[in-house]
Amino acid sequence: MQALLETIATMPMPEDAERIFHGRGGLYPGSADWTLDWFAPVWVTTKFGSAHADEIHHLDQALRARWTVLAPGQPLNWVLQQRQPDGPGSAPVTQCMAGEVPQPHVVNEGGARIGVQLLKGQNHGLFLDMAEGRRWVRENARGARVLNLFAYTCAFSVAALQGGAALVVNLDMAAGAMATGQHNHRLNFAGSPAEGRARFLVHDLFKSWGKVARMGPYDLVIMDPPSHQKGSFVATKDYPRLLRRLPELLLPGGQALLCLNAPEIPEHFLHEQLAIEAPSLVVEQRLPNPPAFADTSSDRALKVLVVRKP
Repeated sequence: MQALLETIATMPMPEDAERIFHGRGGLYPGSADWTLDWFAPVWVTTKFGSAHADEIHHLDQALRARWTVLAPGQPLNWVLQQRQPDGPGSAPVTQCMAGEVPQPHVVNEGGARIGVQLLKGQNHGLFLDMAEGRRWVRENARGARVLNLFAYTCAFSVAALQGGAALVVNLDMAAGAMATGQHNHRLNFAGSPAEGRARFLVHDLFKSWGKVARMGPYDLVIMDPPSHQKGSFVATKDYPRLLRRLPELLLPGGQALLCLNAPEIPEHFLHEQLAIEAPSLVVEQRLPNPPAFADTSSDRALKVLVVRKP
């Protein structure tokens, strides 16, 4: 984990929530199982596997030493999450190792305020690797009717409304995530006209195509599904079903953001399925990922394509 420790020793104080170290990208031999994120005012370190006592000690010492430089006199807050391979007993173990985690906990990204939860579950409420996708939406949503599928905690919707979207329809089958999404909208737009321009649907998309279509068509459709969630979405099987219906959801000239975060599935899969299921759509670009998420293989990294209906 030497590369992680060296990164901590020289890192600046971040302004927004962001990833600081991404060992999962394969660029740091000996540190491939580690990540470090900043969810102000808390550092979150993730170990993919079990962390040894000496590793935790070295990490604690490195964070304390750097924190005295970055924020003299301020308490250090840091959390360790240990993720086990899928299987029995594979739930992550998350511990606050120093200081405390605010409750409620709100972080900033791109001018948006987003509620996060660091001590429960594997996901925190904001996927940091999608920061560039949200930036692109902010810059391209003015006046748009937006459909946000697999909305999770609705961070894309907040970005769209920041950018001046006329309407955002959020859909997710998880009621808890959608409740958090509604809270995120209140954090950012309470009392403003934008607050009334968001809709929230707790539905299974594959059972609700008619309702979604009747509320359209849309200028922008965002598809950010889980890569493999049993009983909900399996990318290799269900992404083609999404793409088959996409053209009817888009206005002429409308765009879609197609997101795929599955290291085992290459970018070519999306191009191939578009050619089969939605040949009228044109791929305009692949968005870059945040620099911190650099990877030895572009196919292993998060893939986000912008497509347009002519």
